[in-house]
Amino acid sequence: MSDFSLENLMCHQDNLETVLDNLKEGIIAHDMERRIFFFNKEAERITGYSRQEIVGRDCHDAFGSPFCGEHCAFCVDEPELADTSDYTINIHTKTGDPRRLEATITSMKTGDGRLTGVLSSFRDITDLFSLKMKAAEMTSFGNIIGQDSKMLDIFQQIRDVSGYDYTVHISGETGTGKELVANAIHNESPRGGAPFVPINCGALPEGLIESELFGHVRGAFSGAVRDKKGRFELADGGSMFLDEVAELSNNMQVKLLRFLQEGQFERVGGEATATVNVRVISATNQQLREAVKEGRFREDLYYRLNVIPIHLPPLRERKVDIPLLVDRFLREAAERYDRKPLKVSRKAMSLILDYRWPGNVRELQNAIQFAFVKSGGKTIAAEDLPLELREADNVCIRRGPSRKLDVEGVRSALVKTGGNKAKAAKLLGVGRATLYRFLGDHPELNEAVKLI
Repeated sequence: MSDFSLENLMCHQDNLETVLDNLKEGIIAHDMERRIFFFNKEAERITGYSRQEIVGRDCHDAFGSPFCGEHCAFCVDEPELADTSDYTINIHTKTGDPRRLEATITSMKTGDGRLTGVLSSFRDITDLFSLKMKAAEMTSFGNIIGQDSKMLDIFQQIRDVSGYDYTVHISGETGTGKELVANAIHNESPRGGAPFVPINCGALPEGLIESELFGHVRGAFSGAVRDKKGRFELADGGSMFLDEVAELSNNMQVKLLRFLQEGQFERVGGEATATVNVRVISATNQQLREAVKEGRFREDLYYRLNVIPIHLPPLRERKVDIPLLVDRFLREAAERYDRKPLKVSRKAMSLILDYRWPGNVRELQNAIQFAFVKSGGKTIAAEDLPLELREADNVCIRRGPSRKLDVEGVRSALVKTGGNKAKAAKLLGVGRATLYRFLGDHPELNEAVKLI
């Protein structure tokens, strides 16, 4: 056998390193202690770090955070690894430039199957990502579905703000996906491997919200039988998402403002001051500036939270995304219940596209799940959709401007029809869905209906 066989050549470490150094992919390998023992030339070029700076160091220490971000399996004492896994990760180079990488993680094992470390190969797709964005070829970003130009702008904003720790405030109607955007900002940032901790500020009573945010000490109040960390402590090193932030009381707004200014707080009932490193992302479905004008929200806190504003468009303003979302929700349902993917009839899709979706993406998902359950065949028909979508199709089509409803006219029609909404809608010359929406905006008329 020739001495120049592949097997003999690869047995020499220098030859192996030469092969790996000439690959067009970056290569990092570390042992079970996260100690890096190989870092090729392409990895140097992509990351900006030299081999001398990296080899021999703990992976997390060498890069300042887990190189694989949220996908890192070595953030726990006993990592569980698949033989091979593929995903997209975001890193910052030595000079702070954000880069987007496609990575393949391969487990390294001994002959008897014992895990000895991992090898990560990766390529830089940052420029490819930007080209797809400019060419409007993207249909999703993280877990956010969208191809409309408004959503592509949102994707770009997420990329732009992710590399900075400034506060972000996300506004938009209910169901537009504010938490998904907050999560995407977190995952795209250098904090991606650290906790993302959400809290709905409007879902907790005044007496509990301070304890949930800042924690409490034992004996602070009835039922406080032990010390408890708050959400800010749990999010240390990561990101905190304050949903429905406009619902905070004035007292809590003051305490949140102090935290944003100083990064410090005290647990409820405690005296020791705690300091954490947290990025704050907030959201509301209200106009926060209007809340400031009305005196319901502190102006100084508004400016602290609204350093980088992002506004999510309602679904009715990006209808090009509706078929994409419908397809995603149907595939998810089919995978979950082991059914073949369903198609949507032309009539059903027409109804879906024409509906105004006051509940936005969340309402669309609920509607598709309803139709998925109701449909007995391979196709979702119009009659499989929820009632409000089918009723929206009953709106009268007339030449000239559509008739506007007024409170007195609707009240009179309801009286004449004995409270029968279908007959009242016909009398008024509008569809039932239009009348129902009007009644939803005027709850006093619903009380009048009960008295008829």
